[in-house]
Amino acid sequence: MVASAGILTSEILNQLRAKFYEDNRNTLAQNVCTRTNPLEVCVSRKVLQETQHVFTHKIATEGKPITNQKNSGRCWIFSTLNVIRSAFMKQYNLDEFEFSQAYLFFWDKIERCNYFLHNIVKTAKRNEPVEGRLVSFLLHDPICDGGQWDMVVNLINRHGLVPKICFPESYNCESSSRMNTILKSKLREYSKVLRDLVSHGATDEELEAQILEQMVVIYRIIGICLGIPSKTITWEYYDKAKNYNCIGPISPVEFYEKYVKPYYNVDDKVCLVTDPRPSNPYGKLYTIDCLGNVWGGRLTLYNNQPPELLMKLCAESIKQNEPVWFGCDVNKRLIAKQGIQDMRAYDFELMFGTDIQVNLTKADRLLYGDSMMVHAMALTAVSIDNEGKIKQFRVENSWGDDQGQKGYLLLTADWFSEFVFEAVIDRKLVPENVLDVFKQEPITLPAWDPMGTLAH
Repeated sequence: MVASAGILTSEILNQLRAKFYEDNRNTLAQNVCTRTNPLEVCVSRKVLQETQHVFTHKIATEGKPITNQKNSGRCWIFSTLNVIRSAFMKQYNLDEFEFSQAYLFFWDKIERCNYFLHNIVKTAKRNEPVEGRLVSFLLHDPICDGGQWDMVVNLINRHGLVPKICFPESYNCESSSRMNTILKSKLREYSKVLRDLVSHGATDEELEAQILEQMVVIYRIIGICLGIPSKTITWEYYDKAKNYNCIGPISPVEFYEKYVKPYYNVDDKVCLVTDPRPSNPYGKLYTIDCLGNVWGGRLTLYNNQPPELLMKLCAESIKQNEPVWFGCDVNKRLIAKQGIQDMRAYDFELMFGTDIQVNLTKADRLLYGDSMMVHAMALTAVSIDNEGKIKQFRVENSWGDDQGQKGYLLLTADWFSEFVFEAVIDRKLVPENVLDVFKQEPITLPAWDPMGTLAH
């Protein structure tokens, strides 16, 4: 009997076994890795010894305390508010301060459910089949926690900001999966109702009325799980000099407009991405089909530029005393305990006789699903050598203070080039020809494109 090609026969399995035991190093590696975390044993001691969390340029006011998103996918909200609070704390002479992440999270859930339901109607009108790739993709995860820069701008411009003390965390903010499970089921149920209405020729007015009825229930679920923000707030605080201050009563939108926007205006910032795939040339503007969180809000736009430009502008922003929101593939080549993101962080070749994550280019990692933007953080410092070459950045994370240097990470310039995908820069620092790209009609990428992955 002749074995079919590709079957792992006993003979082939014996060959694989013999190949393994030909090299005694494999047995030694096996003895080590079967007793501990294989990533831990691959950590480069040389990198640990050579890495110092010291930088040539650092923003004057880093935020305190270190924030913690806990068991939720809110990094995009945390990193945004961490960046904004730097100028705010300096202006109002504060030792410690946090904006309410829960406040934006509440409004994102409300707005995103409404956005999803309208997308269901839109795709039904486009005659997209429910079992087709687009609708299946939308239904797979209709209300995840993750987001993008343009999405948080939508929330701030529409709903404003409040101090954390005025809308504190709740259980379902810090551990959101159960609430999301409830919402997912409800949204899928409502999707069938809406698609059936479209198929039976319902008018736009009838569809909007149905969505409004559905949103009454959605609002109830979210309000019960997260609490409901007050229409106005009063914020009392002590500054560094122990002076008492009081702001309010004031609406969250007025609070942002009057007390935050003069020192950090989200509309003055632009989001640049770096996508090296040959299909998406630099110097072009892109958007993602059905990606957003606020119906009627701004589009999620990607101005595609080389990584060298993003790195240069990030460094310039820090030298101008402004931290930088950025998105990356955080866990690649990360030594979590010491908070080091370095291409040399792990010696996989020594342990396994092969390397990982570097045998594909950045473009190919996107194409083959091995890398994408999954996490957002803030850059607060940079090191530049005597020849003007950028060496490394300091990173404010939102995972608490028990990793890295009391919650701060360090990433090298090489790591930036490989695993950073976007950065938000004040438009005054961006070259005019790059800003002109935003005037283009955006090229629409499919909803499942890896550049549409949300930071969580």
